[in-house]
Amino acid sequence: MIKTAIVGYGQSASIFHLPFIDSLPDFELVAISTSKPEKVAQEWPEVTVYTDVDQMLAESNADLVVITAPNEVHYELGRKALNMGLHVVMENPTVTQLHQGAELMRLAESQQRCLIPFHNRRWDSDFVTLQALLKAETLGPIHGFESHFDRFRPRVRAEQPGVGAGVWFDLGGHLVDQVLVLFGKPQSVTARCLSMRPGSEVTDYFHVQLHYRDKEVVLHSSPYHPGPTLRFKLQGELGCYIKRGFDPQEERLQNGIVPDSPFLAKEAVDDYGIFYSDDDAQVIESEIGGYRHFYQATAQAIRGEAPPPVSMQDALDGLNIINLAERSSAEGRTVSLTATSFRE
Repeated sequence: MIKTAIVGYGQSASIFHLPFIDSLPDFELVAISTSKPEKVAQEWPEVTVYTDVDQMLAESNADLVVITAPNEVHYELGRKALNMGLHVVMENPTVTQLHQGAELMRLAESQQRCLIPFHNRRWDSDFVTLQALLKAETLGPIHGFESHFDRFRPRVRAEQPGVGAGVWFDLGGHLVDQVLVLFGKPQSVTARCLSMRPGSEVTDYFHVQLHYRDKEVVLHSSPYHPGPTLRFKLQGELGCYIKRGFDPQEERLQNGIVPDSPFLAKEAVDDYGIFYSDDDAQVIESEIGGYRHFYQATAQAIRGEAPPPVSMQDALDGLNIINLAERSSAEGRTVSLTATSFRE
């Protein structure tokens, strides 16, 4: 079993990491570092609780550390863990600066340790369905794609400004990663990344266009959308696939559905997408994703049986687009993609 320690005990750790680490036979949860030790001790009485992350890294005897702390400390914590010979899973965004990611990637390679970005939304059921449609060439050559993640959050919550803060870094990073998996790198980026809500000091709205030679991609999120939302629109020469609603796994995990339940990632029939052709409309049964696949693949990578499920180079490619979109928004112009290969 892979002895695992977790940094942080917020929603991400509680919903997206701990249930899978606890339920999969590949892992043994040995420690949690948190500012809420009483809460952790009550909910995880068998696990050693630390309030000092350095002490946890030194004493827990972990093989793997999962970093779910605030974005601005990812780099420093990742560097410490790798230097201590630990494998690392790091929440999105892994780092806030490209040079930080390049350094961590080189360090992981020199230490022969896995450094794995947590891009769990590659295992959203609707995204897996998109991949199946593209593989089957159901829509023919693709010329347009939209990815929306609208929510209704009209009032500012406890949101701290700073580098790496805001919905474009947190949520946009997942949407960018999905597009890179589907279509590879674009040629250029045009973006509007705004603080739209009164009193907001972080990006809470984005409308980003990724320009390819033969297609256009739109990534969009607004805090003013309370009703049913468009999730995906995939447009090809043979028709258009439209998917509404969100992948059900996050809500079901919050409601206590166990990670190994076959129900966790199975979409309701009413949530299936529709493929519209010239003279027909066909309901497309959604594929079954599952965030457990990320951790199963992570275990294989740590044992040397397979490559990591997500590479650090993937994360840097996404971070480059995130940074260029912010520049595009600030300067009011389209910007061309720059190189992100740090293996020279």
